[in-house]
Amino acid sequence: MMVQHEPAVRVEGLTRIYPADGEPVRALAGVDAVFARGTFTAVMGPSGSGKSTLLQAAAGLDRPTQGSVWIGGTELSKLSETKLTELRRGRIGFVFQAFNLIGALTVEENILLPLRLAGTRPDQVWLNQVIGRVGLTDRLRHRPSALSGGQQQRVAIARALASRPDVIFCDEPTGALDTNTAAEVLALLRGVVDEHGQTVVMVTHDPVAASYADRVIVLADGRIVHDMPQPGADRIAEHLAALGRRRAVTGAVTSAVTGSVTGEGVVR
Repeated sequence: MMVQHEPAVRVEGLTRIYPADGEPVRALAGVDAVFARGTFTAVMGPSGSGKSTLLQAAAGLDRPTQGSVWIGGTELSKLSETKLTELRRGRIGFVFQAFNLIGALTVEENILLPLRLAGTRPDQVWLNQVIGRVGLTDRLRHRPSALSGGQQQRVAIARALASRPDVIFCDEPTGALDTNTAAEVLALLRGVVDEHGQTVVMVTHDPVAASYADRVIVLADGRIVHDMPQPGADRIAEHLAALGRRRAVTGAVTSAVTGSVTGEGVVR
């Protein structure tokens, strides 16, 4: 049974190392984080900082090398692949930048697909609320090709919400949208948190998108370097800019030292 005071998601000591030619790549380096129920968290960081890896591991799409992930009171590492698949279908929603809708299915069929795959009957009252909230009531018989990009992303959000999951993970959900449509989608995500008590964890590179969240986590080199409650777009941008400057200085120093050792340059 789900205990309401449990966080929606918790990760401890999360480490992910990918094999590579030469030196293995450490995408996550012992990340600890708790995501409370009914909150909206943005995860940010430079390219290669580990933000998408964190999202995929927390959603059970990728097994960490070390560390633990809990969805509610369930530790994912204890589950078989079959049980993990069942948990993802019932308790996790995922929204991708590329929408990932099935073109041969109608809007309604796309929304219901996770429930049908799980062999679960939809809660029609909840489903009607979701469809109304995302503004798709008059589009249910359309196919994705007849919809705008923003409407397609709304279908993806409705599909993620259909099973009333513990948490909705979003990977750059507004990356393919224009500014006005992105604002509508972000307001929709904000609304499902405020009005329905859902939990949203969103990876984004955009400080304006992140400003819709209750909390912003910034990663660098696989570690959390900032954890900010409701910082606002300007403060987020300042933190990211400062992080970029520090990385540039570190890279320049490393190059200079490497050059002095190899003889390709001299540190004077």
